[in-house]
Amino acid sequence: MAFYQYKAINGNGTVANGDIEAGGRQDAFRKMEALGLKPIKLIEKETKSAGKSSSDGSVPLLWKSSRITFKMLENFTRLLSSLLSAGVPLSRALVILYREAASPAAGERWKAVHDLVVDGMSLASAMGRFPDTFPKVYVAMVEAGEAGGFLDLVLSQIADFQSRDKELRGKVLSAMIYPVVLLFLALGVLVFLMVFFIPRFKVLFEGFDAALPLLTQVIVTTSEYCQSYGLFMLIGLGIMGIGIRNWLTTDQGRRKFEQSMLSLPVIGSLNAQFAMARFCRMLGTLLNAGVPLIHGLNVARRSIGNQILVDAVTDSIERVKKGETLARSLSDCRVLFHGSILEMISVAEESGRLDQELMRLAATTEKDLDQQLKTAVSLMEPLMLFLIAGFIGTIFIGMVIPIFTIQDYIK
Repeated sequence: MAFYQYKAINGNGTVANGDIEAGGRQDAFRKMEALGLKPIKLIEKETKSAGKSSSDGSVPLLWKSSRITFKMLENFTRLLSSLLSAGVPLSRALVILYREAASPAAGERWKAVHDLVVDGMSLASAMGRFPDTFPKVYVAMVEAGEAGGFLDLVLSQIADFQSRDKELRGKVLSAMIYPVVLLFLALGVLVFLMVFFIPRFKVLFEGFDAALPLLTQVIVTTSEYCQSYGLFMLIGLGIMGIGIRNWLTTDQGRRKFEQSMLSLPVIGSLNAQFAMARFCRMLGTLLNAGVPLIHGLNVARRSIGNQILVDAVTDSIERVKKGETLARSLSDCRVLFHGSILEMISVAEESGRLDQELMRLAATTEKDLDQQLKTAVSLMEPLMLFLIAGFIGTIFIGMVIPIFTIQDYIK
């Protein structure tokens, strides 16, 4: 038996609050109806406090992470799709999932979704209450599946889409690991030279009245600034980083940053291709699941990630609503869709296989993107090494040149 805290309307029309003991939520609802109460809200009360032993003698692991991982969400999506396909009712499927959850955090989250669904809320609305677990695109796809009556198929498509999207993101991140490591290595070496290495030479130079070369003077002055004001510089950079982060959270700041990213020579093209692949993959997935084109476009545009490109696709949706073809409506968004891509979409629309063509375009673009990333990283590695060698070599030369002058003074 469990205890539930309820909020309900009693027989005289006033709101009443209280507790009730029942064997489950359905039993609690039946008991409330027997008392003449119309339930508004029903929440199970916690009967176990943190740190105390549970009924089975085990002690809760307080150190265990409460974060819902991507793998947990993917397993939840696939299992829910399989259960619904097998004819299991939604509420019962959710009960099975939260009872067999891989972690207590996941079990609590799935149970919270179940409770909201049992209370009469749609699955999409219940998931929308937890944006830290269910992304907006995920909720939008579930909403489309519920509206069309093919929730099990949409959930299966969501799991496949998330798996491919994670794989593509993983390739991007893995490609950037080595250049980022080189960058931090270069910064670490420069800090060491400026703060610890050069000051030792400065003591040596001060014993002579020789005029230092310009390059050496610049290096020594920079080293002095790093020693005297290094801490303040770090604090200033930290404050600047916080300010930039806060600015990027604003709509104007995010748009300007995204616009600048699209304008960069190589990164802009890769970013646009990544957004186009996600859009085509999402739209193809939705159309394959039976979602209408307009609804699919509204959901797919949220997966792009760049607000500048989202606005361009939004304008295209309005043109589709007026009767234009998808290819023609996307023709103004040349950053995402080039002429050859638009032509392939146009032919696919005429032949009635738009979903298949969009999925093929996504796969082809992802393959090309992977190759371009490998090429860009292979070019970036020697460039980073060249810059590191250039900085260190310049400092070395600047500190060695005065030694020859000192030899002349010794003679």
